[in-house]
Amino acid sequence: MSSSFDLGDKEAGTKALEDLTKNVKQTQDNVLQDILNCNVNTEYLRGFLKGRTDKDLFKENVPVVNYEDVRPYIDRVANGEPSEIISNRPITGFLLSSGTSGGAQKMMPCNNKYLDNLTFIYDLRMLVISKHVDGVEHGKGMMFLFTKPELVTPSGLPARAATSSYFKSDYFKNRPSNWYYSYTSPDEVILCPDNRQSLYCHLLCGLVQRNHVVRVGSIFASVLVRAIKFLEDFWMELCSGIRSGHVSDWITDLDCKNSIYRILDGPRPELADTIEQECNQKSWEGIITRLWPKTKYIETVVTGSMAQYIPALQFYGNDLPLISTIYGSSETTFGINLDPLCKPRDVSYTFMPNMSYFEFIPVDSKEDKIVDLKDVKLGCYYEPVVTNFSGLYRTRVGDILLVTGFHNNAPQFKFVRRENVVLSIDMEKTNEENLFKAMNKTKPLLESSGLMLIDFTSYAQTSTISGHYVLYWELVGKGKEGNPPINPKVLEECCFAVEESLDDVYKRCRSKDRSIGVLEIRVVQNGAFDSLMDFFISQGASIGQYKMSRCLKSAKALDIMEKSVTSRFFSK
Repeated sequence: MSSSFDLGDKEAGTKALEDLTKNVKQTQDNVLQDILNCNVNTEYLRGFLKGRTDKDLFKENVPVVNYEDVRPYIDRVANGEPSEIISNRPITGFLLSSGTSGGAQKMMPCNNKYLDNLTFIYDLRMLVISKHVDGVEHGKGMMFLFTKPELVTPSGLPARAATSSYFKSDYFKNRPSNWYYSYTSPDEVILCPDNRQSLYCHLLCGLVQRNHVVRVGSIFASVLVRAIKFLEDFWMELCSGIRSGHVSDWITDLDCKNSIYRILDGPRPELADTIEQECNQKSWEGIITRLWPKTKYIETVVTGSMAQYIPALQFYGNDLPLISTIYGSSETTFGINLDPLCKPRDVSYTFMPNMSYFEFIPVDSKEDKIVDLKDVKLGCYYEPVVTNFSGLYRTRVGDILLVTGFHNNAPQFKFVRRENVVLSIDMEKTNEENLFKAMNKTKPLLESSGLMLIDFTSYAQTSTISGHYVLYWELVGKGKEGNPPINPKVLEECCFAVEESLDDVYKRCRSKDRSIGVLEIRVVQNGAFDSLMDFFISQGASIGQYKMSRCLKSAKALDIMEKSVTSRFFSK
């Protein structure tokens, strides 16, 4: 099912949304039947279904699998064997996961149905936002969107980040000319393969058109924070280019450069003076609204691991609304936030039953039966299992979700954590959710010293006895006088606050069994996390879908952090 409503007709769009969320069971049954009718004779399904397509047999015989279980089949297609091994719809390429939240990159099969579904969700997103934000149709978006050079598999099919796959497709090239797709940056900037050049040009275009910008954003919050920090480093060079009407010499991508000159359109000394006046102030609090005064909201994912960046975006954005619109992955698009102006902590995503066939594994529950989308229960935790149109069948995603409500009959889920992101020394299991709750306990302590935690990661140090948790923190000052000196007592209290927030198993291992040593915070120099991002991007991650790993396992990544450490603090 692709977009079936006129994007200019809000009433028709609302009706399509209401019909879809009311008919959840029928839509899900139709999706599964469509997938099985098409693929029942693929090599993968033939052994389980013997040519039959009924739902009960599918749920009884087709196993629930992890990515590693189906990877051999995907690799065979990537290496040149026919798509029919897993999908009778031709596989047109592969989507690469970020590889930063769960370890190594995964490669998911993709066909046009994935992009068709993504376009449908984008249309819904536009509809929902336009109903909640007045006047957003009368301006442009300064959106930090990027592509990454693709890999070519032995089959000749491309392997790309999911975002790159969309931006390089005809869906994006032939997108409708409406407000939602009106960007300050030309396509050549988005498609520039050099992310550093692209970032510079995004900012230059946005500054030149500052009075047309009504929304600022990126796919993930980490990218937007990096863009603001890049602006802090390069604003003088950007102002010089605007003043003279020339693009910096190191912008060497010709398509990108030529497109920028069309927007720059000669010297603009008065505009350069205005930007310089704002950027030259000691504090960058509210810099987004000062440079782009008509901005109505910030659009970026701030759920899950991206929640860490909420204080920074509130600081830079003068408390503009932070809108998280879509929940998706390389496996499928799941759903949309129908209450875009809610607080970040309240964001829930309404699953769209036409995207894929969804099942759910209960988590932390006595119930062990896998349930359908229509049967999830309010207040319960689940891990989604996806059967999609591209050759994945009953594949676990690894996310943990909480059912928070329903829109008509469509469940709404809050993203809680990734299942496989944990710190562990002994018997304790500290997941991402636990870690974030502990970080939040330190916020008042840091604010009392004029400090803000800009980013963090961790690892379980087990090379000595007893092993202990190590947190790497990058701190910045919130005041007008730059970064204030760090008070050791405050950081020691932060160590203690983190430990006090962890669960009883951790505390027992720390105090009674003494199998876990004292928690340590290592403060790193400003820019350390930019270097870490650069490292992961060099290893194949896409800047457009980059997610900071909250638990480092790579020796090279740890080495980057260690070389940036400026001070160490321990819980007392």
